[in-house]
Amino acid sequence: MAPKPSKAEKKIAYDKKLCKFLDEYGQILVVAADNVGSNQLQNIRKGLRGDSVVLMGKNTMMKRTVRLHAEKTGNNDFLNLIPLLVGNVGLIFTKGDLKEVSEEVSKYKVGAPARVGLVAPIDVIVPPGNTGLDPSQTSFFQVLNIPTKINKGTVEITIPVELIKKGDKVGSSEAALLSKLGIRPFSYGLVVLSVYDNGSVFNPEVLDLTDDDLVEKFYAGVSMVTSLSLALSYPTLAAVPHMFVNGYKNVLSVAVASEYSFSYADKVKEYLKDPSKFAVSTAPVSAASASGGAPAAASKAEEKKPEPEEESDEDIGGLFGDDDF
Repeated sequence: MAPKPSKAEKKIAYDKKLCKFLDEYGQILVVAADNVGSNQLQNIRKGLRGDSVVLMGKNTMMKRTVRLHAEKTGNNDFLNLIPLLVGNVGLIFTKGDLKEVSEEVSKYKVGAPARVGLVAPIDVIVPPGNTGLDPSQTSFFQVLNIPTKINKGTVEITIPVELIKKGDKVGSSEAALLSKLGIRPFSYGLVVLSVYDNGSVFNPEVLDLTDDDLVEKFYAGVSMVTSLSLALSYPTLAAVPHMFVNGYKNVLSVAVASEYSFSYADKVKEYLKDPSKFAVSTAPVSAASASGGAPAAASKAEEKKPEPEEESDEDIGGLFGDDDF
């Protein structure tokens, strides 16, 4: 039987393993492992097997290995990991899609009872209904100011009650009551705290962004650049079209207010002088026209008749285009 490795040998083996993972994987999820048991962690390892590995260890050992490996390889990007190694954390090295790996990790959560002194991660609300407890147990409910009534020989809670608020410590009475009711209000698992991607570190909320979210943010950024460029009269690719349109509007305004003239200004002046020339007839269609009579034939003849060049649809479109006003 081989002798057990010493602490020094274990540290050397751990150091080699962490260095190997740092060289092999460019993506790392830093996860909190509070209240995660060994069996639960083993199930997570099995679920991620394939393109991801989970490595736990002491923060001091991980920081030392990362620092020495950065000095050895000259890759200072590894140093961005050191500030993230705080508290009871572990590392998930992966070659897969970060969002998919994060979602897979979140599946392995198990229910846990409310233990005394534990800080509640969520609000705990006791629902109304029959508790199955006999009337001698009403003292628990009275201490916690939970309204009850006796129904068919058992205690019944009449209204929902917020027993514990998020961030509060669980007291002995609350823990005892939840245990009697068989309620396991909390669930624990590995929680992604930060994401390391080839030297870049970001919040895991970024993984929830969709393509539509990115396009929306890009449009918002372009809009801000355009507004700033127009305010400073500084030409950029986003602002130049607006500058040309605004410049054209200024020239058109000067032409209309003065004797200066050009083709489109003449059309505007003509419209301002007599708008009725550009009016479109809205007379109702007669019954004979609808049935294909002589008026319809006359209408077809009018369609074949070429219109004057100065009143063509193209010119009217140029006159009333969105970019001209």
